[in-house]
Amino acid sequence: MTDENSNRQIYSIASGHLIHDFFTSFLAPLLPSLMDHLSINLTTAGLLTSLSKLPSIFNPVIGYLADKKGSRYFVIFAPGITATLMSLIGTSNSVITLGTLLFFSGMSSTLFHAASPGLVAKASENNTGRGLSLYMAGGGIGRSLGPLVVVWAVGMWGLDGYYRLMFIGWSVSVILFIQFRSIVLLPHQSHSLRAEIPLFKRFFLPFALVLILRSALISSLSTYLPVFMVESGAPLWLAGTVMSIHEISGVIGALILGPISDKVGRTKILNISMLISSLLIPVFLQARGWQIFPLLVILGFFSISTGTIFMALVQDYFQHHRATGNSIYILISFLSNALMLVVVGHIGDVFGLKIAYLLSSGAALLSIPALKLLPSRTSV
Repeated sequence: MTDENSNRQIYSIASGHLIHDFFTSFLAPLLPSLMDHLSINLTTAGLLTSLSKLPSIFNPVIGYLADKKGSRYFVIFAPGITATLMSLIGTSNSVITLGTLLFFSGMSSTLFHAASPGLVAKASENNTGRGLSLYMAGGGIGRSLGPLVVVWAVGMWGLDGYYRLMFIGWSVSVILFIQFRSIVLLPHQSHSLRAEIPLFKRFFLPFALVLILRSALISSLSTYLPVFMVESGAPLWLAGTVMSIHEISGVIGALILGPISDKVGRTKILNISMLISSLLIPVFLQARGWQIFPLLVILGFFSISTGTIFMALVQDYFQHHRATGNSIYILISFLSNALMLVVVGHIGDVFGLKIAYLLSSGAALLSIPALKLLPSRTSV
């Protein structure tokens, strides 16, 4: 594959990731309004959010099919489908309706995220960190713009009127279809999956522990950040702005730390990132006024960008089964996030979100020694 074709594939999939995650980011800034509209508490909100993670149980099957059969149509149509479902959550008049929309949105998201990173890694060849940093940056930009746009749209058209935005997703799906319909994205498969099952076990059992500990911090800083800001007296528009600042910082972190991890190693970057993120949470909780903004920039830079490094680490270990390895990673990551969303939400209901944030900081700190349980790449 020429560099031109490789870059074209990377940038195209990254653009699809941008629009896809633009729409999935709508839920967090809309949670305060949805909680008020449907009269639900934080625990219920966490359970509803977790429904969007539930389809991730199908990730290994989807990843295996992507490795064997190709996955371009997953990448092409998911942005349009996700856009439709996430644009309709504001019209929900019951918890059941909202939960149904979130579940099927999660299914569409699962199809996209299980298939696309392996294709990017394959196109990146020896610069996996760089390719995945661009891919993750696309998603990060989408998640940064999403809260700002949806808060503006709700202010313009109301909670039940921002469905007008869904055309953006379908426009991108049409463009991706035109571009990729004649390109074969079928990965070459010449290695037995059964032969690598022992490696999958040795890697993913300790890796699951790392992801669970990290998810406590990520769920606190992503889903519950707008709720925390509104409870602290901030207006909804400011909560959406804070969310975007946090996400943009993660984009910058991914673009910088991804290529650096190609040179100095994934675990070194992960250790530094989790240490800084964990130690800054207590400082963030004590901050007032303008002080929160630089802290959220640093937190976003180091905490969100770890997703890119984790994904690149999986690709390093499973170069012959990229989509399968990535799909298992996403399964564990999504289930970990779903679990922590409920746990953090319940702690927030009972003890307050400040206590929940402190406990999540401690959990993330424990992920550093947990990383040492991963098998050495020289032994696999």
